[in-house]
Amino acid sequence: MDQSTLVTHDPHDDKHQGAVVMPIYQNSLFTFPTYKDFDQAFAGPDDTPLYSRGNNPTVQQLEARLAALQGGEKARCFGSGMAAISTGIMSLVRGGDHVICVDQAYGPTRELLGKFLSQYGVETTFVDGTSLEAIRSAAKANTKLIYLESPTTLTIRLQDLRACAHFAKSIGAATMIDNTWATPCYQNPFEFGIDLVAHSVSKYIGGHSDIVGGVLIGSAELINRINANEYLLLGGIMTSQTASLVMRGLRTLPLRLEKLEQNGLTVARYLESLPFITRVNHPGLPSHPQHELAKRQMTGTSSLFSFETNLTTEVMKIWADRLAYFRIGVSWGGFESLVTVGKLGPGYESVQGSLVRLYVGLEKPQDLIADIRQASAELLVNS
Repeated sequence: MDQSTLVTHDPHDDKHQGAVVMPIYQNSLFTFPTYKDFDQAFAGPDDTPLYSRGNNPTVQQLEARLAALQGGEKARCFGSGMAAISTGIMSLVRGGDHVICVDQAYGPTRELLGKFLSQYGVETTFVDGTSLEAIRSAAKANTKLIYLESPTTLTIRLQDLRACAHFAKSIGAATMIDNTWATPCYQNPFEFGIDLVAHSVSKYIGGHSDIVGGVLIGSAELINRINANEYLLLGGIMTSQTASLVMRGLRTLPLRLEKLEQNGLTVARYLESLPFITRVNHPGLPSHPQHELAKRQMTGTSSLFSFETNLTTEVMKIWADRLAYFRIGVSWGGFESLVTVGKLGPGYESVQGSLVRLYVGLEKPQDLIADIRQASAELLVNS
């Protein structure tokens, strides 16, 4: 089934009187007519609704849809993307283990691995994920997890997923990836041998900047083990109301991504023509150093990217203030265009410059380009 059909077509549902939209099970508790049924539920499959901290039918419906869309066997939803990432990592490592993590991963993920879990004897080595040799060189006898984020969401760097998965298996380590940038529509890490996939559904999957949530997708064996341990004990559950909103966003995900990809590429190509911009980090552009890898691993590109300038962050923050259609904010994946300004990062300490991240939304791209042009007028004169 094509992904567009998968997210929009549901069979007739007699259980819910033919409701087109899955009802919201807004309750904490599920009861049973007899104690025999109660005992059977406890002894039966983990999927039986007993209490919404464990299973809720509305959330389960979303989980089934996300697993099918990503091509995994089973999914588990969480109250935030970070709850999913934290739970996934902690399900795969123990005290005394070593983790290899890409150095441009999401900031809170690096904080979790580099500081929080180090308190419990988990060691992490951060490496340049664009270099398979760097990943291989970082491996130790106790390496149990290689954590990936491809593309990364600031510098937009990729890892070779097939090569990383092959290497991890050769040393007996698991692989986990944050696949939020590409979404299930544009990248399927399971095709390359990755074990566990995480998404922040707050971003493209939700699509309307009105929910916070996360998901883990993997084999039934792995997700069942997470269900029985970290998921229940840490309690980072998704509510039925949130699940309903995510399912609404999921209906239009492939359609939205087609438009967002077009808009993002149109704006990125324009930015390459501006003299004060030294590099545009968008894997859909031939100028991106990993453009060929992107074409092998992904079937499309999303609309979050960044560009580098030789101007200071102070100058570029003034530039961002002049923008009319790009709002200043940290998240992305909704209908609205966004901008943030920061430093160039590791390796550029001696260079004057700044890194600007743009999220291109569903506005007309020509309007966004005109907005960038007017905000850049003074910079263009000085250039």
